[in-house]
Amino acid sequence: MKRLSIFLAVSLVVLLSFEGFSHNIILPSEVASKKATIEKNLMVGLTSENEGLMMSAAYFLGEYQCECAVIPLMKLLHDSDNEKVRITAALSLAKIGTEKSLYAVKQNIIFDHSEAVRKLCRQFYTAAKLQKQIALEHAD
Repeated sequence: MKRLSIFLAVSLVVLLSFEGFSHNIILPSEVASKKATIEKNLMVGLTSENEGLMMSAAYFLGEYQCECAVIPLMKLLHDSDNEKVRITAALSLAKIGTEKSLYAVKQNIIFDHSEAVRKLCRQFYTAAKLQKQIALEHAD
């Protein structure tokens, strides 16, 4: 559990540091014009045997809210033996936020064999549902 907490803390610091520099590397308009290529490359990354690459690809598929990645991310969530991979897949599914992706995260709250994964899935699911509710309230 301690290793998982340290991993998550380090990952958060690294991700936040990347966000601060990302606008200097790729402009949003350039990302939008290359979205199909980015999605295709990230989908290839999901099938990698390198867990770091796989987790990175899964994370960014969630950041870009790629609905085409829902089924492969669900497969990772259900089939991976690595807790970190399952947590990353659950986070990305929650960020994508479709009914199917949120249902997969919700089911993992009940059925995952790891307490840490179940706990984080609960947090991801709750946050995604709250975000959807807020978006609906602001749309009215």
